[in-house]
Amino acid sequence: MKRSVSFWQTAGFLFTSVLGTFLHFLFDLTDQSPLAALVSAVNESIWEHMKLLFYPMLLFSLIQHRFWGRKQPGFWCRKLSGILLGLVLIPVLFYTYSGILGKTFDWFNVTIFFIAAGAGYYLEYRLFRRNLACPVPDWVFVGILMLISLVFTVLTFLPPHIPFFQDPLTGTYGLQ
Repeated sequence: MKRSVSFWQTAGFLFTSVLGTFLHFLFDLTDQSPLAALVSAVNESIWEHMKLLFYPMLLFSLIQHRFWGRKQPGFWCRKLSGILLGLVLIPVLFYTYSGILGKTFDWFNVTIFFIAAGAGYYLEYRLFRRNLACPVPDWVFVGILMLISLVFTVLTFLPPHIPFFQDPLTGTYGLQ
């Protein structure tokens, strides 16, 4: 069990790192395809950068479940915990450091993505190793992940006009 948990979580971190980096550029590489907008960043807002973590982690979770996770009780409970931690860390770390320093650095913004992915997979690793029972059925967690995906989709196309969704370079929101 120890070896397989380590293998899967390390593979997940690498998969998420590579795919998330690629998704940063996908929207422009596809001439701003609305289809690509579903899973890639359409601007430089914090919200859009959270998608770069969510979708690769979700996709890897589906792959992991197919080959390993079916044998793990509470699989989706643990996966949702890691994904949520990563999603929360992106804005928390960004706004904390930019608030303290009064400016941002592209290299640190990229680093935040890797820290969030690493923390998410590490939390999952710890949860899988502890093998604690999750009292809620997996379908509830799958439903929450589907709801998060729906929210990302809707708010990419219809974002609120607040700074969290605003591109700091162009001042635009979502697909404008």
